[in-house]
Amino acid sequence: MTSALKDTGARFEMVEQGLTSFADYRRAGDRVIIDHVESPPALRGTGASGRLMEALSAEIQARGLKITPVCGYAAAWLRKSAAYRGLVD
Repeated sequence: MTSALKDTGARFEMVEQGLTSFADYRRAGDRVIIDHVESPPALRGTGASGRLMEALSAEIQARGLKITPVCGYAAAWLRKSAAYRGLVD
């Protein structure tokens, strides 16, 4: 079971199978700068990071913000996402 997206103010988190995937971020005006995305080794290859990116992208879009991906994974995921690539600032 996957938990709902949690925003700590510096990190987006999702729990799956009792393990937490996360995306560290910081705010700069109307931009959310994603510095690092990571899933625990047991969740790698399961799509956990992609589900996290989809949930956080939907949240950022709902807030009317843009994303600046510093993390290579976040940048690649957003480039491939037809629904959310427009969020990239």
